[in-house]
Amino acid sequence: MPIRVKVYPKTIGDACVTAFLFTIIPVIYYFELWIVLPRFYDTWSYQYLFHFCMGNFILFNICSNLVAVILTDTSINGRILQSEGSTNWRFCSVCETLSPPRSWHCNVCNTCILKRDHHCIFTSCCVGYFNHRYFIMFVSYMFIATIYSTIFNVQFIYNYVKFDSWVSIVKIIFPLATLFLEWTENQLYVALIIIVGLGSGFTGVLLYYHVDMLLKGMVSPERRNKLSQYDLGMKNNVKIVFGENWHLTWISPFIKSDLPGNGIIWETKVSTKGK
Repeated sequence: MPIRVKVYPKTIGDACVTAFLFTIIPVIYYFELWIVLPRFYDTWSYQYLFHFCMGNFILFNICSNLVAVILTDTSINGRILQSEGSTNWRFCSVCETLSPPRSWHCNVCNTCILKRDHHCIFTSCCVGYFNHRYFIMFVSYMFIATIYSTIFNVQFIYNYVKFDSWVSIVKIIFPLATLFLEWTENQLYVALIIIVGLGSGFTGVLLYYHVDMLLKGMVSPERRNKLSQYDLGMKNNVKIVFGENWHLTWISPFIKSDLPGNGIIWETKVSTKGK
């Protein structure tokens, strides 16, 4: 599988959002495991070690799947495109070539992407056929991490973060703005906790949206269609994204799971019935 070489962000917006993601992940990791968790359990106790290991397992999958999304080249570049006997191919005037079904041109990446779902500003690249698996697992583990953290954070902010005036309400509503005016330990904790809480809501909605389309055999540009011609049944739709070893891919992105196709030639409901 080709590796993307030019992985740097193409726009200022992508650069800012990706930089924020790469900064906030280690910051939240340190905050949760080295500041919040020790308030509940004695350091290196059995309970602490359990949650510490779980946190590191989740972090490993977040980071490794994130890197896999970025490094996996899912574009048409360098691929042999054979359109003989196939339908629904389109001519891309920018790439000056025929583009396979379910492939769309990305103006940011400046190339056609196989089974393009969307351009992700968090990774500064497109999500398509070959990195769709890693994107779904990245979002899944981000959701798990933020929910896991929020459970502890609610108790942490109630028991250990002190508020002594009505101004405290303003600090909670505008945590980041207040942080620049009042750089205190309490306010920093509140800001991080609210970021995690917002992250859980955002990743939850994102995960629901993408898993729902995945199970229906769709990608984002096809969402307007009530029924997808590429919907081959729930299990086959899952295999198209996660590969033959779909039930093991949650363990690590390094688990080998060959995809059933090549992202160029697609089976449809009609072609499957004709077999």
